[in-house]
Amino acid sequence: MFCEIGGLKVHYSDSGSGPEILFLHGWGASAASYNGVIASLSQKCRCVAVDFPGCGETDLPERPLVTDDYLDFVMQFIKTVGLNNPILVGHSHGCRVIMKLVGTGRLNPPKTVFIDGAGIKPRFNLKKEVKVKTFKTVKWFLTLPIIRNHTEETLKKARARFGSADYNSAPEVMRKTLVNLVNDDMTPYIKNIKASTLLIWGENDTATPLYMARQLEKTIPDCGLCVIKDAGHWSFVEKPGQAIAILNSFLP
Repeated sequence: MFCEIGGLKVHYSDSGSGPEILFLHGWGASAASYNGVIASLSQKCRCVAVDFPGCGETDLPERPLVTDDYLDFVMQFIKTVGLNNPILVGHSHGCRVIMKLVGTGRLNPPKTVFIDGAGIKPRFNLKKEVKVKTFKTVKWFLTLPIIRNHTEETLKKARARFGSADYNSAPEVMRKTLVNLVNDDMTPYIKNIKASTLLIWGENDTATPLYMARQLEKTIPDCGLCVIKDAGHWSFVEKPGQAIAILNSFLP
């Protein structure tokens, strides 16, 4: 299905009937990442999943986005497809959006689910910090006006060496968006989340390590954590049977 939001052609899925659930996907993924979960939950709920701008079959944004742009996008989408205060389920970047939507009071869902969620500022890592600062310095030099017309190939090699896989695989507008997002810390908002919250986390998640889940569990008043053994950042895809069983026990 498609709708239009802010001039963008937006792709989404809508299946089932009953209590409403909105699924927000992770960075570089799409609504399709939830297909297995939705196949189960749509037997008792209305399940809606949307492709964020620049992901799946949704148009690329015209400019780099910040977290608040995603908040506005979700609010407009909810209105467009006729959702009424749905349960919110997010994976990775989708959790960041939910944290701020709920933590700022723009939405007050009955329940929230964070799966391997992004949004918590990572612990200091000297090696990673040096890598980031080195790339910024190299990029600054290679984009100086006097030489930038002759350094594109070198800049590509620098991105390949210093950038993450997510960064390197993204179009330029999404690269700049990713930089904006990873520097936006959701910690100030999570204490305001009053909804009953379920955390599902892969034991071996290296993208959003388990200590982040522990921090969320301690900070959100009504919160429980389920750790899936031998799973990583895509715990609900790697161990779908376990993840679906956990979701079915928490969701109506």
